[in-house]
Amino acid sequence: MGNGQLAAIFIQGVCCVPRYGFYFFEISFISAYIWLYLSVSNHLTMLTLKKSALLIFLLAFGQLNALAKKPVTITSPDAKIKFSLSTNAKGLYYKVFYKGVLMVDESPLRITFKEGGMFNHTLFIGATKIEKLTEDYELVTGKASKVHSECNRVIIPVTEQGGAKRTLNVEVRIFNDGAAFRYVIPKQKGWPAAVNITDEVNSFNLTQNPKVTALLRENYTTSHEGIYTKTKLNDLKEDTLIDLPALFEYPKGLYMAITEAALRDYAGMYLMKHNGALQTRLSPLPRQTELKVKATLPHNSPWRVMMISDKPGAFIESNILTNLNEPCKIKDLSWLKPGKTTFPWWNGDVVPDSINAPGNNYVTNMYYVDFCAKYGIEYHSVVEYGLHEWYVNDGAGFQPGPNSDPSKAVPGLDMQQLCDSAAKKGVGIRVWVHFYALYPKLDETFAQYEKWGIKGLMCDFMDRDDQEMVNMQEEILQKAALHHLHIQFHGAYKPTGTSRTYPNEFTREGTLNYENDKWSDVVTPDADIDIPFTRMLAGSTDYHLGGFHAASARQFKVHYTRPFVQGTRCHMLAMYVVLENNLGMVCDDPQAYINQPGFDFIQQVPTTWDETRVIDAKPGKWLAIARRKGNEWYVGAITNHEVRTITHTLDFLPDGKYTAEFYSDAPATDPDLNHLTKGTKQLDKHTVINMILAAGGGQVIHIKPIK
Repeated sequence: MGNGQLAAIFIQGVCCVPRYGFYFFEISFISAYIWLYLSVSNHLTMLTLKKSALLIFLLAFGQLNALAKKPVTITSPDAKIKFSLSTNAKGLYYKVFYKGVLMVDESPLRITFKEGGMFNHTLFIGATKIEKLTEDYELVTGKASKVHSECNRVIIPVTEQGGAKRTLNVEVRIFNDGAAFRYVIPKQKGWPAAVNITDEVNSFNLTQNPKVTALLRENYTTSHEGIYTKTKLNDLKEDTLIDLPALFEYPKGLYMAITEAALRDYAGMYLMKHNGALQTRLSPLPRQTELKVKATLPHNSPWRVMMISDKPGAFIESNILTNLNEPCKIKDLSWLKPGKTTFPWWNGDVVPDSINAPGNNYVTNMYYVDFCAKYGIEYHSVVEYGLHEWYVNDGAGFQPGPNSDPSKAVPGLDMQQLCDSAAKKGVGIRVWVHFYALYPKLDETFAQYEKWGIKGLMCDFMDRDDQEMVNMQEEILQKAALHHLHIQFHGAYKPTGTSRTYPNEFTREGTLNYENDKWSDVVTPDADIDIPFTRMLAGSTDYHLGGFHAASARQFKVHYTRPFVQGTRCHMLAMYVVLENNLGMVCDDPQAYINQPGFDFIQQVPTTWDETRVIDAKPGKWLAIARRKGNEWYVGAITNHEVRTITHTLDFLPDGKYTAEFYSDAPATDPDLNHLTKGTKQLDKHTVINMILAAGGGQVIHIKPIK
C-alpha cells in the first residue's frame, strides 16, 4: 500500500466523521484498520511512515471528537457567571453557574419548525471563538444617560447530522449582571426563504427550589395587570402561564430574574411550569393554536435573559436589556422631550363647574393647560369627558365603531386652537387613542396630529403580544417618529429594551397600577413594592402617579371621581423616584395639589436620569434608590405595610458639601396620611441617614451641591 493510498484512506476516514456523526463513529473500525494494516507491512521504513500517518489520523479523530463532546463554556468579564452549552443524544443543553454555584442545571433548548419539525437530529457543534464586546452609547430616556456595555460573546454553530441537516447558530452573551442567548437562523440550502416556527420550548431547570415572585396569567390575551404570586418553585401551579419578568430568590442570598430583550418580529415569551421545570411558551398568532412565528430568513429570536446577582438592586441598576438592542434608528432627537403630564380621566375630569361648561371642549382643557403652565408640567393629556372620547366615535364603551375617526375632534373641541394656545404657554398637548381606532387610519391620523401640533399620544387596549401585534407596535413607533410624536402604550406587553432603538417610546403600562383605585382596593403598598423587582426590571413603568388623597387600608373607600390611594403622601412622592417612568403622570385634579405639602417636589422631580444607584433593597419589603440628574440627586424610599427604618450612608455622592431637603412621613400620632414633615440639612458622602418610614410610607430627599 503506497503513501497515496494511505493519504486517501486518511482523508476518507476524517471526512466520514462529520458525515456519520461523532457519536456514531465506530472506534472498532479504526482498530481493525490498524491491525490489518500492520499485518501486511514488510518494511521498517514503510511501517514507520504508516504508523506516523495513523497516529496523525487518530489525533485528528480525537481532536474532532473532543470538539463535538466538550461543552462550549463562556464566562462574564468578571468571571462570576459561567454558561456552558453541550449536546447529547437528545439535543442541546445548557447550564449556568454564579460564583461556582449551579443556578440552572442541565436544561434543553428546543425550537420546532413546521418545515422539518424539531431541530434535534443528532446535533453537531462546530468551531467557536469567544470574543469580548464593549460599547458606549447614550439613551434619551431611562435610568442612565450614558451606558458602558461590556460582555463576552460566542456564536455557536449547530448542525443536524440527520433529518433535514439544518443549521442554526446559538449566540450567547455574558455580562457581569446576567446571561443571554438567542437563536440566529441563517439562510441555507434545502430550506425555503420563509419558515414557520411552531414552538420554542427552552427550559430553565432552576436549582435549590427558589422563591418565585411572578404574575400568573390565564391566557395570552391580557393587559398584564394583576397581583403577584409568591411561592416556592416546587409549589408553583403547573401548566399556568407566567408573565415576565419573573423574580427567583435562591437560598443564601442569590437572585435571578428571567425576561427577554429585543422583542421584534417575533412572538412574546412566557414561562410555564411543566413536569416540574420552567419552560418557555410563545404567544400564538391570532386565530392560530400551533403557529407562533412566520420568519423570513435570516431571522433572529429575541434574547432570553437571565439577570443574576447576589444583590437584587443590581437588577434595577442594570442596562442589560438596552445593551442587547440595536442602536437608535431616529436621526433627529431634538424634538424628544420627556416630562410629566396631566391625565384627567383618572380624577374623573374634575373642573370648577362654576366657570366651565361640561364636556371635552376648549375651556375645559385650557383649565388644565393653565395649571400645567403655572406649575411646570410639560404636557396636558386630552382623553375623554363623561365616558366619551375626544374624537369622533360611534362605538360604545370606548370600543371603536364603524365610523370611528381619531383624526377628527368632537364638535365643540377645536384641537388646532387648543394646541396653539397651549404652545404659547409652553405646554404640549397629548391625546388618548384606542388602538383599534388608530391603526386602520395610522398615516392620515399621524399627519393630522403633526399639523395640529400634538406632541404625543397614549395608544390603548392592545392586550396582545403575538408577532402580529409586536410588528404593529413597531410600525406605530416608526411612523410616529416621522411625525415627531412620542408614544405611551397602555394595555400593552412588557418593555424589552427597544426604547434604545425607538426612543420616542416614552413609557408602557403592563402592570396593575393606581388606575384600579377608581374601582377596587387591590393596589396597596404591598403591591407597589413588588413592581420594581418584577415589571420595572423590563423598563419604563406607567403607574398613574400623583393621587393626593392618601388613605390607610381602613380609611380607603372606592371613589371613581377623586380616588383615594393607599399609603402615605410621602409614599406617593417616593414613587416618582423609585419607579423608572419617563412620562410621569400628575393625574389628580389641579385643586388637589394647590398649597398641598409635597407638590413642590413633584414639580421638581425629573422623569429621566443620568445615573441610578440602589441604596438598599429587599424584594417584597423595601427599596431605597438614588437617581442623579446633572449634579443633583433624588433619593426615594418606600416600604410595604410594615414600619421600618433604613439606615445608610450617602457614599454615592462625589466629594464636597451638599444641602438636602427631606420630605418625611408625619409622626405615627398623626392620623392624616396626607401630612408630612419637611426639613433641610447640610451633609456629605459620609453622612449617615436614618429613613424612618411609616406603614405604607416613604421618604424623598432632594440633594444639591453647595456652590
